[in-house]
Amino acid sequence: MTINLPPINLGSTDTLVFIIVGLLAGVMASAAVGGRRNSLIIDMVIGIIGAFFGRWLFGVFGINLGAGIVPLVIVAFVGAFILLLVVRAIGGGLWHRPTA
Repeated sequence: MTINLPPINLGSTDTLVFIIVGLLAGVMASAAVGGRRNSLIIDMVIGIIGAFFGRWLFGVFGINLGAGIVPLVIVAFVGAFILLLVVRAIGGGLWHRPTA
């Protein structure tokens, strides 16, 4: 059994837009997940990685939301949300120090 995964094109101007959208998606996903917050920088980095994860995930399932900024934000948000849930579940105390 062979699984053909869709390639991610990192050479287009869409990539720069996707990184910027990923920054925003990380902050939005952090607010949506709730609970303990990571630092803003960590949330933004998770957002960027999550945006690319969302793009890959939507490609694997053959989901195309169309062109434009709104579909990019939706894909980035979904990827960042899922990734942030995983990061908080696995490394819950990784960036947090207990408060008194």
